[in-house]
Amino acid sequence: VENDKTRVTEWRFPKRGDNTGWHVHEYDYVVVPLFTGVLDMSEPNRDPFQAKLEKGVPYFRQRGIEHDVANGNEFECAFIEIEFLEA
Repeated sequence: VENDKTRVTEWRFPKRGDNTGWHVHEYDYVVVPLFTGVLDMSEPNRDPFQAKLEKGVPYFRQRGIEHDVANGNEFECAFIEIEFLEA
């Protein structure tokens, strides 16, 4: 889904280590996990860490975040990313 106000993307990682690649978010966004497990996170000037997610429990992040996100599980994981394209 994409219109003037929002962009909704499903990210799916079939196996451990599959990742988004380094990127910077241009807009504030919400992530809704479709699994319970962990994502391996990398950010500049910070040691790699794991984010623990629970299926259906969303979280919000502000624009400007630079990171790489990878599947940290031995199973497929997926999440929905909802970007707010308006200020």
